[in-house]
Amino acid sequence: MNDLSMFAEGRAPWFVGWGTLALITAGLAQGKNRSGLLWFLLSLVIGPVATLLLVLLPKPRTTMF
Repeated sequence: MNDLSMFAEGRAPWFVGWGTLALITAGLAQGKNRSGLLWFLLSLVIGPVATLLLVLLPKPRTTMF
């Protein structure tokens, strides 16, 4: 199987889209004061579910009171 066969079978757009979503998720995580790297890796594994979880989670509290 050569590299071009992946494009011919239509799998390449999935990889590009999944990676782009992981980058967007990392940016959202950093905006919510969470670990961008952790959420990037999590998004690579569970994809849109990680993005949805991140959007639904509130920002972490910075102070106790």
